[in-house]
Amino acid sequence: MTVLILTCREDVTADLVVAELRQQGVPLVRFDPADLPDQAALSTEFDRGDFTGYLSTEGRLVSIHGLRSIWVRRPGKPAAHAAEPSEWLTAECGQALYGMLYSTAARWMNHPGAADPARHKPFQLRIAQRSGFAVPPTLVTTYPRAAHEFAARLGDIVVKSASGPPAIDPPVALPTTRIGPDTDFSDVAAGATLLQRYIPKRADIRLICVGTELFAARKIAASGQVDGRFGYHGFHWEALEVPGRIARAVLEYMALTGLAYGAFDFAEDADGVWWFLECNQGGQFGFVELETGQPIAAAVASWLAVPRAAYDS
Repeated sequence: MTVLILTCREDVTADLVVAELRQQGVPLVRFDPADLPDQAALSTEFDRGDFTGYLSTEGRLVSIHGLRSIWVRRPGKPAAHAAEPSEWLTAECGQALYGMLYSTAARWMNHPGAADPARHKPFQLRIAQRSGFAVPPTLVTTYPRAAHEFAARLGDIVVKSASGPPAIDPPVALPTTRIGPDTDFSDVAAGATLLQRYIPKRADIRLICVGTELFAARKIAASGQVDGRFGYHGFHWEALEVPGRIARAVLEYMALTGLAYGAFDFAEDADGVWWFLECNQGGQFGFVELETGQPIAAAVASWLAVPRAAYDS
């Protein structure tokens, strides 16, 4: 049976897993929804209480009944590569593709029905609280007065994006920025703003969860560093053991969200407390594997390669 990988053409992280699957001798098809309908094709038929379906791309044809698992890695927008793209064409191709895939018995990493709500930062924070993580006090608001009172109460806060960098060209990065209670919050009324207590951190931690396997890495933070994504300070990621309390909270978080894969980010303070910042349901792990040598791609490949009979029974 075949593993279907939904991702864009250039995805180094997917390349690592593809190499592992090939080494294990597992058939796979890499498919970018953006290639529909010009460079890829699909067909599904519902008749007499049954249905059949096929996908073809780059000369490969796969039956959807032959799928053992589907990895939603970084798929393009359906029909984005079409000669004459349109919102209507994207909607039609998306309905056809995902409607067909939802009808299969394949295992998902991650199912869009679980992944879509898990992208929302306020939802993540609430699930993190329920799971037992330490979560910094946070406010999401369009009320300037509420923002001012929050800042006055906590004294030292950061402002960050709730949705991540905007999807524009050229891409724009929005760093987490430290601000004080004397900030003018009048512009909060122009759009939802996420404010959070500033955590003086001694290290950044990235934890990858693949099914029930956990891989954690730690990178020392430079003095006064707020957003570890920006600036190089000579420190590298190093593998570390996951404390039992954190492991239990991670698995509870995964169970509550229905995710099979998650990339967790934490800020470690001077007392060794891991403060939950976010869980990216499609986050990168390649840089962690390359710097620490942890077999994350192999873990993803092994999860995807499980025979369907093992989880159908």
